Formats: sequence, C-alpha cells, structure tokens
Amino acid sequence: MHREQIIETINWLFISVDNMDWQKVKSIFSDSVLLDYSSMTGGQPANLEADQIIDSWKGIFPGFNKTHHQVGNYIVEVDSLSAKVFCYGTATHYLENKSGNNVWTVVGSYDFELQSVGNDWRVTKMKFNLKYIDGNKELPIIAQERLKK
Repeated sequence: MHREQIIETINWLFISVDNMDWQKVKSIFSDSVLLDYSSMTGGQPANLEADQIIDSWKGIFPGFNKTHHQVGNYIVEVDSLSAKVFCYGTATHYLENKSGNNVWTVVGSYDFELQSVGNDWRVTKMKFNLKYIDGNKELPIIAQERLKK
C-alpha cells in the first residue's frame, strides 16, 4: 500500500510541474527539501524551502510552450515513516523558436527521500543524476528570456 502511494506522490510531483500547478507541488514537498542538481548544473546540494524551489522553477518552466516529465523503473525502500526511491527520469522541453530546433531533452535518474506525514508522503530529498542532454541546449536561456518580456 505504501509503495503505490509513494510512487503516486512522485508521479504527481512531475505532473504538477508540467501543469504548473504550484500549489500541488508545494503540497508534495516537505517544508525543507535537500535539492541536488549538481550533476547537471554544478554547484552544491542545498536545503531549500519548498517556495524557493517553486520560485526557481517558475523562472523557467512557464517560458516553454510545453514540458513533459516521464519517470519510471521505480525501486522503493520503505519503512513505516520514511522511504527511499530510485527512478529513471526524462524531461522533454518544447519551445518554438527561430532555429526550428524546438526540443531540449534531459535524461537521468533521481534519488528521492520521503517522510510520512499523516496520510501523505512528502519529498524531503530530490537528487538528479544526469546521464545526458540532447537537443537545443539554448532553449533554457530562450525560455528565461521569454519570461522577462
């Protein structure tokens, strides 16, 4: 029972990001999340408030025409109050632009940690492990510039 609920929580995280349903995203995150995208962006892992992560994502994702996050191949370790989850992830970002090269794809895996809170599970750690990036690597910059206009 817990395994299915934990997987559904992670699925809803990515569905909510694609739908830009930031309230739903906030309800999935713990108050503080250890976020680690260092394999893709450099830098160091950081403990961030849910609102800080969401504000960062609001600064890029709405700049794309569409995003599509696909996750799977879940491996779940769970005890009564905490869980660790490994899964594959592919994120496709679509943005029509003058080059005609409209897609940027990021492929890797995730390591999540979740805590049981009442009847729900909350993400306390999210680590992305980059495998490769393909497509138009300029699209994130174009998306951010588009939002500034």
